[in-house]
Amino acid sequence: MSRLLPPERLHPQVRALPDVTGPIDPARLDEQRRAVADNTPVEAGAGVPVHHVEDVDADGVPCRLYRPADGPLPVIVYTHGGGWVDGGLTSHDPLCRLLAVRSGAAVLAVDYRLAPEHPFPAAPDDVDRAIDWVRSSGAALSLDAGRVALSGDSSGGHLAAVAARRSRDRGIEVRAQALFYPVMDPAGTTWGDVVFPGLKAPNLRWCWDVFVPAHVDRGHPDVSPARGDLRGLPPTLVVTAEHDILTTEAEGYAAALAEAGVSSVTFRAQGQVHGFVRRLARFDAAHAAVDLAAGHLARHLSA
Repeated sequence: MSRLLPPERLHPQVRALPDVTGPIDPARLDEQRRAVADNTPVEAGAGVPVHHVEDVDADGVPCRLYRPADGPLPVIVYTHGGGWVDGGLTSHDPLCRLLAVRSGAAVLAVDYRLAPEHPFPAAPDDVDRAIDWVRSSGAALSLDAGRVALSGDSSGGHLAAVAARRSRDRGIEVRAQALFYPVMDPAGTTWGDVVFPGLKAPNLRWCWDVFVPAHVDRGHPDVSPARGDLRGLPPTLVVTAEHDILTTEAEGYAAALAEAGVSSVTFRAQGQVHGFVRRLARFDAAHAAVDLAAGHLARHLSA
């Protein structure tokens, strides 16, 4: 039987909000997607001003480019969360704006194809295509293709981790990655029986099932990033939430990177729950987490 988390364990800013996360209704997925986008101003605010923002076509992949200044800029390729089935340019616009301003780097937000309409490997292939576009066409937009980093939250953290390894294997240098509570284990072996606010295990299992169809090998590192060869991956920051079913697997990935000789640092936000980083208008911890990621990425992207 599942055990409820005692309310006093949560940060007061989390405790002040009702946990309204219910089961996913596949028949109403489009409605859920619209609701997430429509609620972004309430959850994340309007977003900080950025010097220049434009939507671009990255070789067929819709993306949004945030440039905090003129001149050649390093690039952070950002992959949004949402269980591979939700989220997009609107839901993560305030977060990407803040990351660009705080890091001083351009941020390329990737609007990858979503499941269940487009299951694996559509999303990771789209991320690879966006990275290749930066390398081939970024100079026209004053992007420095030699200084690229990756970042993402939740399922987007999973896609960023996959892209980091695939880039290494393709001979593409990635300077660093910053991952917010990334999804790592399709088997859910560490989720436990405590019910935290926000992300629920049944919903995550459903997301895994529609993202990775039954015929796909879930042991492949493109699905389970921690199972691959981790040597030579870029310096990594992993930010987790204390009360999140993904914390153990995310921190396990960071530990495995360190064992493989990769520079790896983990920070756990006390009292916080899954998804807190995107909710910039709700949680002070969100701003602190973005500052950590921006500093980590800026340091490794500096010339």
